[in-house]
Amino acid sequence: MHQRPIGVFDSGLGGLTVLQALDDLLPDEDLLYVGDTARYPYGDKSPEELVHHAGQIAGFLVDAGAKMIVVACNSATAAALQPLQQQLDVPVVGVVAPGLRAAAAASRTHRTVVICTQVTAESRIYERTAEELRAGVEVRVLACPGFVQLVEEDRTVGPEAERLVADRLAPLLSARVDTLVLGCTHFPLLARTISKIVGRGVTLVSSADETAFEVKDLLERTGWLRSGTPPGRRVFHTTGDPERFRELGTRFLGYPLEDVRGLALAELVGRPVDPARTR
Repeated sequence: MHQRPIGVFDSGLGGLTVLQALDDLLPDEDLLYVGDTARYPYGDKSPEELVHHAGQIAGFLVDAGAKMIVVACNSATAAALQPLQQQLDVPVVGVVAPGLRAAAAASRTHRTVVICTQVTAESRIYERTAEELRAGVEVRVLACPGFVQLVEEDRTVGPEAERLVADRLAPLLSARVDTLVLGCTHFPLLARTISKIVGRGVTLVSSADETAFEVKDLLERTGWLRSGTPPGRRVFHTTGDPERFRELGTRFLGYPLEDVRGLALAELVGRPVDPARTR
């Protein structure tokens, strides 16, 4: 198992923030990434659609030999994490709990706002997870439509991005919070503009680093760490345009994406998870 890759997926480019954190923390691991750009954004999909999409991609990654699946998308985590965990034969890690733990550690006032997609907000997964973790923070959730599109269309800075971010974040600017959880893996790519709007007094928390630490801990406990070998391979699949993904991914990560492959939706046949079987 230790020689197998870690599978990571998202609706598009946002999960690259998690992949980068894994790359930094676990450079010897092989990483296999799927960006479902043909069906983005996930934030306006129904829970049933998200379970379907996540199940298809997780099945592809398992068939490719993944020893673990990282759901690098908050919307997919909210809808599909539990059925994936219960019905796949490999460990599955989401991004919600790690982000909340990081927020609890960073907050001085014990009040935090989570900004996310509409489907994540409606799922109330952050509120439920905060209670389950006994995180000790008061959580307020704010949906921010349009943020994912800004990232996927490479419009993360400038007057247009600032206007939309200011409009969406207006309800929290008067709130007495010191911590803002970027509850979508796309949102760290908007961090510069978000920081400009909310000011220095608010700490931005991304789940990416905490998720990477959780993955490392799990691999250490299972004995599945890949070490003592040359640096791991990075293979990227996209259901959209590979050249566009390569171009934007290279810009976001700061290094060339050498192995980018197209993945036709017709290849994602089958459905390894069934929401009706979830306890």
